[in-house]
Amino acid sequence: MISFPNAKINLGLYITEKRKDGFHNIESVFYPIPFNDILEINFASKTSFETTGLKIPGKKDDNLILKAYKALRKDFNIDPVQINLHKQIPMGAGLGGGSADGAFAIKQLNDLFGLYLEDELLKIYASDLGSDCPFFIKNEPSYVTGRGEELEEIDLSLNGYYFLLLNPGIHISTPKAYSMIKPNMIDFSLVELINSGPSNWKGNLKNDFQDPIIKEHSLIGEIIGDLYTQGAVYASMTGSGSSVYGIFKEEQNEIGNLKDFLVWKGKL
Repeated sequence: MISFPNAKINLGLYITEKRKDGFHNIESVFYPIPFNDILEINFASKTSFETTGLKIPGKKDDNLILKAYKALRKDFNIDPVQINLHKQIPMGAGLGGGSADGAFAIKQLNDLFGLYLEDELLKIYASDLGSDCPFFIKNEPSYVTGRGEELEEIDLSLNGYYFLLLNPGIHISTPKAYSMIKPNMIDFSLVELINSGPSNWKGNLKNDFQDPIIKEHSLIGEIIGDLYTQGAVYASMTGSGSSVYGIFKEEQNEIGNLKDFLVWKGKL
């Protein structure tokens, strides 16, 4: 059984307050994009986990896919599986690739073993893996609050727009990124701003991480500037970086130096 875990981008990201549990509350809109890993899970006599594509740092046992399998095996005593992951979404890049892999593994195992678990229960398993994971259960544009696990689906379509997704290969430590932010509540409706359309986002829709990180990594700011020079109606860093996206009304074939950082382009 094969699935294609996809990346997401943040349309705006506001750090609104620090929680008593040490995490932060946010406001953002998560939007799925068709830039995918490839995940295959099949029945086997012994559980194994192999990866190809981009090298994944850390121990295999720490991978969210294996954690998803172990959580379901504990509760439902499911059989061994062979897991193969072809990794294409850059890690630690603000794209949610690891979270998508874990959430898609939960959905795939649910189907493979005929567990018939409903989405709300799948979201509970996903939330145990990480804050972004529940989003990928339904994988629809969502207004996101709390740690990132509180989701409200919104009627938003960016179909017809062209995207350039760029990654400069700069590793941004998420804890350090949060340490650079002073939380602040916003005094407007993020959903209303999002629904006004990409042409109204420049100068109005913010990622709180972006300016502090650009001060330390000016290349990110240069890439965003180049996207606007190329004609983007909106460009932003996603998550805590370092990936950057540009939204265009027309397809971009000549992108100059930006091609050095391009990881995906396409029309939604």
